[in-house]
Amino acid sequence: MNAQAGTQPPAAAGWAQAGKQGDALLGSTTFHTGESLRDLRIHYTTLGTPRKDARGTVRNAVMVLHGTGGSGRSFLSATYAGELFGPGKLLDSSRYYIILPDGIGHGGSSKPSDGDHARFPKYGYTDMVAAQYRLLTEHLGVNHLRLIMGTSMGCMHAWMWGYTFPGFMDGLVPLACVPSQIAGRNRMIRTMAMDAIRDDPAWQGGEYRTQPPGLKAAQMLLYIMSSAPLVQQTQAPTRDKADSVIRSWLDARMRTTDANDFLYQFDASRDYDPSTHLREIEAPALFINSADDQVNPPELGLAEKLAAQMPRTRFILLPISSETRGHGTHSQPRIWGRYLSAFLRTLPER
Repeated sequence: MNAQAGTQPPAAAGWAQAGKQGDALLGSTTFHTGESLRDLRIHYTTLGTPRKDARGTVRNAVMVLHGTGGSGRSFLSATYAGELFGPGKLLDSSRYYIILPDGIGHGGSSKPSDGDHARFPKYGYTDMVAAQYRLLTEHLGVNHLRLIMGTSMGCMHAWMWGYTFPGFMDGLVPLACVPSQIAGRNRMIRTMAMDAIRDDPAWQGGEYRTQPPGLKAAQMLLYIMSSAPLVQQTQAPTRDKADSVIRSWLDARMRTTDANDFLYQFDASRDYDPSTHLREIEAPALFINSADDQVNPPELGLAEKLAAQMPRTRFILLPISSETRGHGTHSQPRIWGRYLSAFLRTLPER
């Protein structure tokens, strides 16, 4: 393990340096496609200390799973960690052991841009969840989770955890997704974004020297996919401001995004479809979406329909307000924290 020690900050400004970082080296790994990676590395950050009961079961571990293109450390902000992990907060890291993994293909974990480019094995969500389980059980010694929380892609992973490893967790908190196959507008935008890269001659089958222009078109589609009209109107109330905001956002994304990594991250959702496994989920779940989320628009009615198949699941649809942030509401615990507080009180005492 390569670890960088950190401590919980006394104030919100210190969250960016918080936690202990490490790498779980999981060795040769075969993905569900049959392709193999010789040395799978899963990067992670932890806050707090695990606590075991008399039988050796970890009782205070909470795993938080990030969205597509993100990393575990993206949760270390004043608006997220400061609201949840700080002293006296709902998931105070002096009481809970917080685990923030980087998914395969993301952050500091193994990914195409490490050098294999388009030769990197095609991974899916099944492989990402399996690697998270190995990180916990083989590397961190965590044999039980108090809670699994997830945002967007992490929300989808949380549902998969629920039926793949039932009984491993006391509760699930999936935010901003639906537990069914990605289809309709959601899949169409993903397909157009991936095609914008693959169809660009400058991509060169993944062996480009500079990022292909098609990546910028893909980022534009991503922005349309995840933005919300009220938020953008408030953020950019004039023509000139709107031009400035979107160009700055695109420039920042282009500086930090690799085209092959992007392709793999979006293609990984192809094996996601928990809809036939919902009755296998044993843990109670707090399922939260927001009405201005254009990735999971409420008019489809999918969330309510699927939640009804899980008697231990409570579904919350947050109304549009000046505080909601479209799809990004999943990372604003000040908006949904009261529901989490009530949910935690329903979990069995350990």
